[in-house]
Amino acid sequence: MKVTIMERIEDKLYQNRYLVDTGRPHIKVRPHLSPSPNLLALTQICPAKCYEANDAGQVEIVVDGCMECGTCRVLCEANGDIEWNYPRGGFGILFKFG
Repeated sequence: MKVTIMERIEDKLYQNRYLVDTGRPHIKVRPHLSPSPNLLALTQICPAKCYEANDAGQVEIVVDGCMECGTCRVLCEANGDIEWNYPRGGFGILFKFG
Protein backbone atom coordinates (compact mmCIF):
# COMPACT_ATOMS: atom_id res chain seq x y z
CA MET A 1 0.00 0.00 0.00
CA LYS A 2 1.46 3.34 -1.10
CA VAL A 3 0.48 6.49 0.77
CA THR A 4 0.73 9.78 -1.11
CA ILE A 5 0.93 13.01 0.84
CA MET A 6 -0.17 16.06 -1.09
CA GLU A 7 1.42 19.33 -0.07
CA ARG A 8 -0.41 22.55 -0.73
CA ILE A 9 1.34 25.65 -2.08
CA GLU A 10 0.04 27.59 0.92
CA ASP A 11 1.99 25.27 3.24
CA LYS A 12 5.19 25.98 1.31
CA LEU A 13 4.55 29.74 1.20
CA TYR A 14 4.06 29.74 4.95
CA GLN A 15 7.78 29.00 5.34
CA ASN A 16 8.68 32.40 3.86
CA ARG A 17 8.44 35.70 5.67
CA TYR A 18 7.51 39.07 4.25
CA LEU A 19 8.54 42.44 5.64
CA VAL A 20 5.77 44.86 4.67
CA ASP A 21 6.76 48.39 3.61
CA THR A 22 3.59 50.04 4.89
CA GLY A 23 2.22 52.70 2.55
CA ARG A 24 4.74 51.92 -0.24
CA PRO A 25 3.55 48.90 -2.24
CA HIS A 26 5.99 47.78 -4.93
CA ILE A 27 3.14 46.79 -7.28
CA LYS A 28 0.12 48.88 -8.16
CA VAL A 29 -2.78 47.94 -10.41
CA ARG A 30 -3.66 50.89 -12.59
CA PRO A 31 -7.29 52.06 -12.41
CA HIS A 32 -9.55 50.27 -14.89
CA LEU A 33 -13.26 49.89 -15.59
CA SER A 34 -12.90 46.28 -16.70
CA PRO A 35 -9.72 44.19 -16.49
CA SER A 36 -7.74 43.14 -19.54
CA PRO A 37 -7.53 39.38 -20.19
CA ASN A 38 -3.93 39.38 -18.93
CA LEU A 39 -4.83 41.18 -15.72
CA LEU A 40 -7.73 38.82 -15.16
CA ALA A 41 -5.40 35.85 -15.74
CA LEU A 42 -3.28 36.99 -12.80
CA THR A 43 -6.12 36.07 -10.45
CA GLN A 44 -5.44 32.45 -11.45
CA ILE A 45 -1.69 32.26 -12.15
CA CYS A 46 -0.08 34.37 -9.42
CA PRO A 47 1.67 31.71 -7.29
CA ALA A 48 1.15 33.72 -4.08
CA LYS A 49 -2.53 34.47 -4.91
CA CYS A 50 -1.99 38.23 -4.51
CA TYR A 51 -4.49 39.23 -7.22
CA GLU A 52 -8.24 39.01 -6.75
CA ALA A 53 -11.32 40.30 -8.57
CA ASN A 54 -13.57 42.46 -6.37
CA ASP A 55 -17.38 42.60 -6.45
CA ALA A 56 -17.26 45.27 -9.17
CA GLY A 57 -15.21 42.97 -11.43
CA GLN A 58 -12.02 44.97 -11.05
CA VAL A 59 -8.72 43.30 -10.18
CA GLU A 60 -7.03 44.32 -6.94
CA ILE A 61 -3.72 43.33 -5.39
CA VAL A 62 -2.55 42.72 -1.84
CA VAL A 63 1.25 42.80 -2.03
CA ASP A 64 1.77 41.27 1.42
CA GLY A 65 3.22 37.86 0.68
CA CYS A 66 4.29 38.64 -2.90
CA MET A 67 7.16 36.33 -3.89
CA GLU A 68 8.55 38.88 -6.38
CA CYS A 69 8.65 36.13 -9.02
CA GLY A 70 7.92 38.54 -11.87
CA THR A 71 4.92 36.67 -13.32
CA CYS A 72 2.74 39.77 -13.16
CA ARG A 73 5.53 41.94 -14.51
CA VAL A 74 6.01 39.74 -17.58
CA LEU A 75 2.28 39.43 -18.21
CA CYS A 76 1.00 42.95 -17.49
CA GLU A 77 3.69 45.61 -17.20
CA ALA A 78 4.28 46.14 -20.93
CA ASN A 79 0.60 46.84 -21.63
CA GLY A 80 0.30 49.22 -18.68
CA ASP A 81 -2.01 47.19 -16.45
CA ILE A 82 0.38 47.35 -13.51
CA GLU A 83 3.21 49.49 -12.22
CA TRP A 84 6.00 47.29 -10.81
CA ASN A 85 9.10 48.35 -8.88
CA TYR A 86 11.54 46.47 -6.69
CA PRO A 87 10.80 46.83 -2.97
CA ARG A 88 13.07 49.13 -0.99
CA GLY A 89 16.12 47.46 0.51
CA GLY A 90 15.28 45.29 3.49
CA PHE A 91 11.59 44.97 2.59
CA GLY A 92 9.70 42.31 0.68
CA ILE A 93 10.10 38.55 0.62
CA LEU A 94 12.47 36.84 3.02
CA PHE A 95 13.05 33.26 1.87
CA LYS A 96 13.63 30.89 4.76
CA PHE A 97 15.55 28.27 2.79
CA GLY A 98 17.60 30.35 0.37
